[in-house]
Amino acid sequence: MAEAPRIAIDAMGGDDGLAVMLAGVALARQQWPGLTFDLVGDETALKSALDQHSNLRAASDVIHAPETIDGSERAGQAIRRAKSTSMGLAIDAVKQGRAGAAVSAGNTGALMAMAKLALRTMPGIDRPALAALLPSLGDHDFVMLDLGANTECDTRNLVEFAIMGAAYSRIALGIERPRVSLLNIGTEDQKGTEEIRDAAAALRASDHLHMAFDGFIEGDKIARGLTDVVVCDGFSGNISLKTMEGTARFVTDLLRRAFTSSIRSKFGFLISRPATELMRHHLDPDNHNGAVFLGLNGVVVKSHGSASPKGVANAVGVAAKLVDANITQRISDDLALIKANGK
Repeated sequence: MAEAPRIAIDAMGGDDGLAVMLAGVALARQQWPGLTFDLVGDETALKSALDQHSNLRAASDVIHAPETIDGSERAGQAIRRAKSTSMGLAIDAVKQGRAGAAVSAGNTGALMAMAKLALRTMPGIDRPALAALLPSLGDHDFVMLDLGANTECDTRNLVEFAIMGAAYSRIALGIERPRVSLLNIGTEDQKGTEEIRDAAAALRASDHLHMAFDGFIEGDKIARGLTDVVVCDGFSGNISLKTMEGTARFVTDLLRRAFTSSIRSKFGFLISRPATELMRHHLDPDNHNGAVFLGLNGVVVKSHGSASPKGVANAVGVAAKLVDANITQRISDDLALIKANGK
């Protein structure tokens, strides 16, 4: 990084609050020494907690926020309190240009609503989308969006999601021309809704974009390393994400039960432990933590509420990488290509 970004942290968000958030930020600071932070939350609690993280003191400013957003709070209610909450003030730091990105582990709906209201959508983007990196059987992770920000999407939204997802893939995965696929109920051209079919036609005609459109992909193929970006509406995406998470937990719990079922199976576990550890690392959600709202005039990253310090550090790293690579400009450049070619 030429000049390391400044990241605003909603220090009070998440299931375990301040302790885990600060531990994660401190770990991120070790991994990316140039990063600086705005730590937003209760000033007294933050200054006390900083005594345990000497590497953060000189690299951080504390911004006092007297209130926090509850996990069950409705988005509309949260918006009305934005200016006095740690989440709202972290986003405001991005709006004011003080920070390059905001990271929060708080209420997803409130974070989306606040970010959209404060930062607005980029010119040429109809709706922002929630995107994340997910594990695959290929050589690298894949990008999937939308994961829940928009339950209903039209053709324009899907095309814009493809553009934004490809830009994210180029930054996060280092792929110059990522393969992009639309999630569908079949791979044949006539399958799916009219919106999905029309989006596919538009993407096939847009060969001037920095992506390779690969057509449709079915749900059982999305994690097999066959594509780099999976595009869908937020309803389908959220169900797919939760299904993948549940399946991963099911498999690991099943293996744990099997390996503890008898003395012989326990010996088998010891022999196969290197393989099971590799699988556990590959499926560890902390290694993929940090979903980003793409399409806003600023970077906002959502950390999982139950993330460990390692997971929080990963989310901070996602934010830093996106700011450093100027994700908003990359998306704008691709939108300009669409406009210039009349697509």
